Order: sequence, then C-alpha cells, then structure tokens
Amino acid sequence: MKKTSTRLADGRELIYYDLRDDNVRDAVDKRPLERTHTTSEIRRDPLLGDSVAIASHRQGRTYHPPADECPLCPSKDGRLSEIPDSSYDVVVFENRFPSLAGDSGRCEVVCFTSDHNASFADLTEEQAALVLEAWTDRTSELSHLPSVEQVFCFENRGAEIGVTLGHPHGQIYAYPFTTPRTALMLGQLAQHKEATGGENLFDHVLERELADERVVLEGEHWVAFVPYAAHWPYEVHLYPKRRVPDLLGLDEEARTEFPQVYLELLRRFDRIFGEGEPPTPYIAAWHQAPFGALEEFEGVNRDDFALHLELFTIRRTSGKLKFLAGSESGMSVFINDIRPEAAAERLREVAS
Repeated sequence: MKKTSTRLADGRELIYYDLRDDNVRDAVDKRPLERTHTTSEIRRDPLLGDSVAIASHRQGRTYHPPADECPLCPSKDGRLSEIPDSSYDVVVFENRFPSLAGDSGRCEVVCFTSDHNASFADLTEEQAALVLEAWTDRTSELSHLPSVEQVFCFENRGAEIGVTLGHPHGQIYAYPFTTPRTALMLGQLAQHKEATGGENLFDHVLERELADERVVLEGEHWVAFVPYAAHWPYEVHLYPKRRVPDLLGLDEEARTEFPQVYLELLRRFDRIFGEGEPPTPYIAAWHQAPFGALEEFEGVNRDDFALHLELFTIRRTSGKLKFLAGSESGMSVFINDIRPEAAAERLREVAS
C-alpha cells in the first residue's frame, strides 16, 4: 500500500491509498473554493446523559446529484470533483459538510472505488483489503487527535438508509466522547466481569453463538452470526476469533481472510430477497474500543473490548421497510418481525 496526503483547495486533507507503489499523486485541486467554515457543536442532554451534535451548516450539503455531477468520482474531462486526480483506488478526505469538526471531533469520507456504479460487494479481495488498510490507518491517525475519544468507521448503503450520494463510499466519525451504544456495552462488560470473577462478556457471547444455530459463515479467523437478540430483520455480527480492541490489533492472518468473509456476507445480503429485487439497503458499522479513559467502567480496560462489525438492513421483506416507530424511537425498545434463527437460515441458503 502507498499512502499520499495532499490538500484540497479549501484546506481540507485528502489521502490516496494506492495498491501500486509507483502511482504518483500530484494533481492539484483547481476549484475556486473558500476555506471551509463549520458550526458544529456538542450539546449534552441532562436527562439522558448523552450528547447531540448540532450541525446546522449541513442543510446545504449536496443532495442526490446526477451521476455526471457526482463529487466522489475522479476529476476528468474538464469536470472538477472532490478528488483532483483522474483515477484512484481508495481515497479518504475531510467531509466538506461535517457533523463533527474542530474541538467537536472530525468527519471523513472514504471512497471505496472510483467506479460510480459499483458497490462494496463488487470489489476484488485486493481492493477490499486496501479499504481495510485505510480504515486501520485512519483509526490510528485520528486516535492521536486531542479532541478524539472514539473512532467509528461505517458505511450507509441505499437511498432507504438516507444516502444522498450514490457513489460507493463510507464515512469515519471521530467523536470527542464515548458513544452511548459503546457505553452500554462497556457497562454490561463491567457487570459481567464483576459477577463472574473476571470473565469476559464478549468471549462468553462468542462461545455461545459458535455453539448455536445462528452462525451464518465461519472461517479460520472470523465468524459471522445473527445475534440471539437481533434488533433488525436481518442483522449479522462479524467477529475476529481472537479478541482485539480495535482494527489496529488484527494480525496478518485475520487481515488476509477478512476480504473473503466480508465480501461473501455483502453478496448474500443482496440475495436475501430473491432475484429481481433492488440492492439491499444496509448499514455496516465497526465497533472499536474508545481511546479515552474508562474510569467510569470499573475494572474494564481497552483490551476487554472486542472489535466487531455489525451489518444490518432495514428491509424486512420484499418492498417493505422496518420503521423505527413509537416503541423503538420513543422508548428504545426494538420489536423484530423475524426470528433470528430464521434470518440465519436464510443467509445460509443464499451462500455463493
């Protein structure tokens, strides 16, 4: 992998990740852009104890542009985009309309390929491995920023999810706090550790799932399963078998196997609802241990956390979506219309 860092016309950082070491990245952003100004701020809810990012400048962000005006495609044929070069393998850049910025964190865009009409599932194993390297490198770099406590790599795929740019891409949010979902996991981890005299909750969950009927796909170094209490109609958790707290902790064997396992999972997702159906909308979310202090979770350290990816779709059947209505949105109590065992069986049926 070759990494090349440069700056866009408005001062934002852009980084190329190339498969070939001889690629030269010297293209200059020629757009007449003024330096980016954001209004992001973090406000804490006194009743729930969680944080909300207020980012009113995002109202003006690019929304469903035609393919020939996509800002994530390379710059060529006289059309200038966010990527100055005429081609790329993987590229990461600071979001022009970030939810988090400055002392409130940082937001980045990760473009998986220059092919506008592709999806992550269309990548080769070599390309998917390069994306993994980019996620890992950005996790390392962002974790050293003084305002950052947790790094979250994710992909939103599909208009039903709310994606406004169709080009295959994901994002990285570097939060200035530990996110509520991670805090819940850490709290459960601490309780389990105390109740069992030091045993690890993630290890217990993984051991139970490996012995059950919800395993979807298993390799030598990774295992994917539908969790016992799945929140979403089709939801898969992907774990490395050797517990590590973050992407940086993966060994070479796990990195090598990851593209095979993950690409197969994504391709199965697109086959869940049968031939002729539109691509399955999904969210793919990496859960990593926070880099900040964990004093409030007594007895827990970073190495107790287990890196894992959660992949789920909001489509519950052909032509129907799972909406977060009263119980889910009002009380955070999920109601799942599909038994996790049935979802796991379907994901095994559509194997390549």
